[in-house]
Amino acid sequence: MKLFFLLALTSFLTDPAPIVEWLQPMTIDFGDLQGRDEVQTTFEFRNISDSAIIIEAVRPGCGCTAPDWSEEAIPPDSTAQLVIWYIPKKEGYFKELIKVYFSGQRKAERIYIEGYVVD
Repeated sequence: MKLFFLLALTSFLTDPAPIVEWLQPMTIDFGDLQGRDEVQTTFEFRNISDSAIIIEAVRPGCGCTAPDWSEEAIPPDSTAQLVIWYIPKKEGYFKELIKVYFSGQRKAERIYIEGYVVD
């Protein structure tokens, strides 16, 4: 009985198989940004699951970050993009977390943008 309980607990605590593969680093460094102009970057990913997925939600960590994505289903083995806009509000270093929620996956994917704003 104890062995069954341990096996059940272990399978519950393990992370499920990933459903996306990011095609570039999960942190994009903008480097030095001059002034307050907005900049953008694109995160590209591949659906590595056996069924179509969608991006259900994207939650930026601050109001200075704005996401844009397609609401279309992404078939297995297909790629899609998530565009992230950054609007500098103040001078200095920044590192912003963006949580991406996919259908069929409870845990958010975490991607980041970073850089340094110079006035």
